[in-house]
Amino acid sequence: MFKKIAAIAGLTLALALPAFAATPVNINTADAATIAHALDGIGLTKAQAIVAFREEHGPFKNVDDLTQVKGIGQATLQRNHDAILLSGEGAKPGAEAPAKPKHAKKPKAEATPAAD
Repeated sequence: MFKKIAAIAGLTLALALPAFAATPVNINTADAATIAHALDGIGLTKAQAIVAFREEHGPFKNVDDLTQVKGIGQATLQRNHDAILLSGEGAKPGAEAPAKPKHAKKPKAEATPAAD
């Protein structure tokens, strides 16, 4: 029984992974809002730090250069590696990209009326 549940859970997760994929974005040309919307685990504050670093130091030459931006680590790079572009077309500012997945919130338990 446990093996069946584990197999179903694994299959469900495998099918859901494409829904969590980041949207390709050129980090050398995109604005902060576009970067934040396109990459998983990158909010507006980190995206603004990416743009500020780029403006101060010039365009990123490779994806690993992003680790020089405060708050960007290897885990974030690995999660978004295929979506981070250094040249060419990517998500355009203001373009509708799929929304990043939000953490699921547990529903609040409803109060049950007291029995008289």
